[in-house]
Amino acid sequence: MEVRFRPVLTPFGCAVVIVAFVLLIRSLLSRNSYEIIISVSALFLLLVLFVIGLWKSKKLKTMEPGWKPPFPMTAAAVEETFISGLDTSIPLFFRLHFFIKGRFFPCGNDFSADNNNGCPLLLETSVPRNESASGLPLDFPVSGIFHGEGFCRLCDIFGFFSFSCGQSQQKTANIRSAPCFGQKTLINPQTGAEDKRNKPASDIERYHMREYTPGDRFRDINWKSSDKIDTLITRISTDNQEKISRIEIFLRNFAIKRKHGFSLNELWLLDRCKAQLMYFIRSLMEQSSSFIFNVRAAERNWEIENQNDLDAFFEELSGLSFFSLQNETEVPQGSGDIYVFSTACDFGLSAFLLSCNPRPVTLFLAQPGDKKANGRFAPSIQLKVENENMKVKIEEQKTGNEAEKLFFSDFFSNGFTVPPDLLCRSKVKSLNVRAGKTEMFYAEVNL
Repeated sequence: MEVRFRPVLTPFGCAVVIVAFVLLIRSLLSRNSYEIIISVSALFLLLVLFVIGLWKSKKLKTMEPGWKPPFPMTAAAVEETFISGLDTSIPLFFRLHFFIKGRFFPCGNDFSADNNNGCPLLLETSVPRNESASGLPLDFPVSGIFHGEGFCRLCDIFGFFSFSCGQSQQKTANIRSAPCFGQKTLINPQTGAEDKRNKPASDIERYHMREYTPGDRFRDINWKSSDKIDTLITRISTDNQEKISRIEIFLRNFAIKRKHGFSLNELWLLDRCKAQLMYFIRSLMEQSSSFIFNVRAAERNWEIENQNDLDAFFEELSGLSFFSLQNETEVPQGSGDIYVFSTACDFGLSAFLLSCNPRPVTLFLAQPGDKKANGRFAPSIQLKVENENMKVKIEEQKTGNEAEKLFFSDFFSNGFTVPPDLLCRSKVKSLNVRAGKTEMFYAEVNL
């Protein structure tokens, strides 16, 4: 992405130049000395600012300003991008302005470095004098991929001129989904598929040992190995060897793409589905370090064993978008529970759940937040018997989950221009599917 040519004169500067010349011509014709002094003074000031700005911008051609987005970058986190490399002297009445220009692809939709789709973004900040660094708020409403370019311009404080200076720097950043919270899932290790990985002969001894924990018998401590690494190591026999569970997860990012592409309603459902998956895996890793996660999505699989794998997975998950149903993966053979994450856009979900039989399935489904569709505000009647008089008390309780909302105004307030394809509010209907255990969560887009 190259910075397009921008004229030195700003729109306001052009207007001032035109007014000054018109005033000068009019004053010369009418021989009005006061108007001549005013117009000549304005033009002289513009000329001085132009010469100083042009001279200084030439000297700043080799300046290399840098911009570093926070890592990891999370949607709706109101984080600042760090701008550095601005340690240079600036003439009086001038300031350095740093720009970030690029395109944001919500949920990685149609992402390509050379693609002109996505949401255009242009942000600007003024760097205080005698400061070598600054910050620029860069916030995203949803997860996705941002491809942008940072560059500097030397501007006068009156807003007449803007000179290009320094080298530009391109970056591509993944934006993770805003976190969501829910009820933690407790998993018994016996319900997962046992880890069948073969261990090399050289790792057999290590495989039957682990670090000492309070409650272990002292006679099981391997003092020889503990002395070598200065850590207590406990022997674990093959009979009481700790079992490792492999958690099988299916992320069904399937949808039918229309002529105008995916709407923001559909992408918001996918974003909330990914957020639920992130919360699910993170909470289970906090529960036990013995879990190994096999995550399967359209055209992509991951195996997560530790924190490094988890961070890499979250980065790739940020830009994961919808795929057509023809890319659907097959259900693997085996035993143990299956955990499925899907959206109301997945019209092949019902057939997929049937093909999982007889394996137990837990479904996490993102549905549109339509009051009529999911009845999340519909009251339920609960009867309670109080005391010995058998009096009946009727209580209204709110059912379902509160829908997570995304507003179109969130894009405009953060400097984005939303293309018409995303503004198309295509109707997404709720799916009437159930699994052995189903957890519904809702999302909606408002103006």
